[in-house]
Amino acid sequence: MASEKKFMLNLPLKVILTEDGASHFISHNKKLMRFRLADNHDEYGISMDHFSPISIQNMILVDYISKIEVSMSEFVSHRQEIMDLSKVIVFSILYKRFDRQIFNALIQCDCVRNHNRSNPGSLIDEKTKLSDKQLRGQLAMKDNVIQQARQTVLDPVWKSIMGNAEYSPEEKNVFLLMTEKFLNRLSLMNWYIITKFFKQDGFSEIMLILRQALGEYMDKSKVAEYISVMVMELALNSENTNMRKEARILYQGIENCDTLIYDPDIRAKIVSELKRKHEFVFLQWKIGGGSAAIGKQGRLQITLYNKDDEFQEVKENIESKMSADLNRQSLIDFYRQMPEGEESTDLGLYYLSYLDDACKKVNVKFESLVNQFTANDLTVINLIFNF
Repeated sequence: MASEKKFMLNLPLKVILTEDGASHFISHNKKLMRFRLADNHDEYGISMDHFSPISIQNMILVDYISKIEVSMSEFVSHRQEIMDLSKVIVFSILYKRFDRQIFNALIQCDCVRNHNRSNPGSLIDEKTKLSDKQLRGQLAMKDNVIQQARQTVLDPVWKSIMGNAEYSPEEKNVFLLMTEKFLNRLSLMNWYIITKFFKQDGFSEIMLILRQALGEYMDKSKVAEYISVMVMELALNSENTNMRKEARILYQGIENCDTLIYDPDIRAKIVSELKRKHEFVFLQWKIGGGSAAIGKQGRLQITLYNKDDEFQEVKENIESKMSADLNRQSLIDFYRQMPEGEESTDLGLYYLSYLDDACKKVNVKFESLVNQFTANDLTVINLIFNF
């Protein structure tokens, strides 16, 4: 698509593959790597340091990716790239949900049901299996119909966007582009149904389904920005916790560590020391529940892992250390219980309440959980979304 941005991101990704993804790469003679992830599980996948967001998106759309993990000593110099990656992942899940929702609605349409009654030998339902090759063959001669159908769907939607006084000119442009992107990512099967019944009796029902879903997903897409900001906020918070710890070791006797960690030269020294010690913050996106997991295709779990050994000596003496003493609380409680003076606490709460509100408004289920495993001094923050 002409308006698609062709840009690259530089981030050290561990991409964990689904069974389908692994089969695809093995069949193309790509050797898989074995990774030990932050959660101590061994998984197979591929590593990427320089990649296009569209390649990640395409792999998510065909169910090739189950998890993506990034581990670094400092995130601040990769702020925009982490936020871009987060948005790519969220949009990929939204595109998949949109496509699935459209298909489920189309096969319930009167015109499709009438077709099925009249043509029991060529049913269009959830069991219909047509290969991409067959579908491309069917659609190859219908390019003109596809363009007409697209415009018929989009015209009133665009008119409504342009006429909305609450949107800024920039927001209008974003929404116009977004509606196109959602339609462009519809599966071949959905386009096969749309073109098959174009301008036939009952086609207005198909139009209505598409327009309503576009409106719904335009609203849901606003959550992507909030999620990317929250993820970055959490990563920076953990990064700064680690930096303060290291600053206290390197510059003993200094009371205010913040003056040190915000001095560019000293910060660079602290970062190189953290890298040398392999003190990383881990950020992981777990996508869906697998293609077989009913009701979980729209699930996204974002997890941040950070080693927190402030009270290591005290914990050494605690007998219960041998068991995973599991403390579960919400992210909002976690932020509230942080010691006074910790950087970014208010900001974190501020973003969290925005994210919570944004999710509620557009019917995205959101919960946050913080687990603290005393057995291995790990703080684990989970943001769980169901789109």
